[in-house]
Amino acid sequence: MQSLRYLYRIGNGPSSSHTMGPMAAARRFLLEVPDADDYKVVLYGSLAKTGMGHMTDYAVEKVFEGHLCKIIFDCDTETDVHPNTMDIIAYSGGKEIAKKRFYSVGGGEVCAEGEGYAEHESVYPHSSFSEISEYCREREMRLWEYVEECEGSEIWDYLGEVWSVMCDAIKRGISEEGILHGGLGLKRKARYLYRQKHIDESEETKTNRLICAYAYAVSEENAAGGLIVTAPTCGACGVLPAVLKFLQGKRHFSDVDVLHALATASVIGNLIKTNASISGAECGCQAEIGTACAMAAAAAAELYELDLDQIEYSAEMSIEHHLGLTCDPIGGLVQIPCIERNAIAAMRALNAVNLADFLADSRKISFDMIVDTMYETGKDLRVMYRETSEGGLAKIYKE
Repeated sequence: MQSLRYLYRIGNGPSSSHTMGPMAAARRFLLEVPDADDYKVVLYGSLAKTGMGHMTDYAVEKVFEGHLCKIIFDCDTETDVHPNTMDIIAYSGGKEIAKKRFYSVGGGEVCAEGEGYAEHESVYPHSSFSEISEYCREREMRLWEYVEECEGSEIWDYLGEVWSVMCDAIKRGISEEGILHGGLGLKRKARYLYRQKHIDESEETKTNRLICAYAYAVSEENAAGGLIVTAPTCGACGVLPAVLKFLQGKRHFSDVDVLHALATASVIGNLIKTNASISGAECGCQAEIGTACAMAAAAAAELYELDLDQIEYSAEMSIEHHLGLTCDPIGGLVQIPCIERNAIAAMRALNAVNLADFLADSRKISFDMIVDTMYETGKDLRVMYRETSEGGLAKIYKE
């Protein structure tokens, strides 16, 4: 598995696969072929069908600023390797001088044709939860200690930056008002949720309201193109910070505790990224929001100092009960149903932890098994339900 630096990416929304990934591909190509007369970028699959809603063209144009660049949305050509496919072509004197195909594989990660997905050196010696769990049990280690052993002590500085960006996104999100860009006329709701207090509000209602407010805050910032952290993607970036912010405020966990929880969550996210997918275009929203929920559940379980079995069960349940979740963003925008799903998943993560606290010793399904199941389920989803905006809510919704 790769470093968590490639899971937790700091960047601007609204989509890790549709903005951050194409931007990374464009930067790489421009470095390789900097002196062409002009360039052409052809977007295929999900990048073409929802690219305008995800601001893919704007992101690519930003990289090629100062250069002539034509962007084409090819919604007809089928892509059999990955649904997030793009070609970048360079011309000189009217003749093609270079061409490279890229795949945006989720979480802001890209790879060129023929390279495979692993662009970065692996820093973890294990690639399954069962292997990691056995290793940690033998050495009486917690998952965050395993991360430190593999990544080195300097990883805490990076995770400190990650947590800072997450907190800043929450702070901005709960103070902003107005309509989100994109044409749906969707109002920001985080500020309203955060301030809507009632004298007779129950503890359960307050918990749900605050968690939802934090999740909405980060998700709305992402939809507005603000600075966020992929956890594991832009579209699912509100779940993990919402759970961590709420628990820190309620239980007074230290920032060090939170960083340990972020490290624990990264193991879950990295395993899914390595053995399945975190891309909505490849496996539906179960790969994005399901993974985010599993990461948040594992993080919360770490904060409560639950054991390895309980952490595994928390994460497994979170994936299991998102199986088959479609990705059908209305208008190709990361707004409906994406923002609301972040809030629901954040609440579900805490429910998973509470159940795992009691029932972990009776579970039948392993985390590795559910990851394999999620990947197979995602591949079986019809293309219209994998971030193409051609099915589900995106098809039925009418203003």
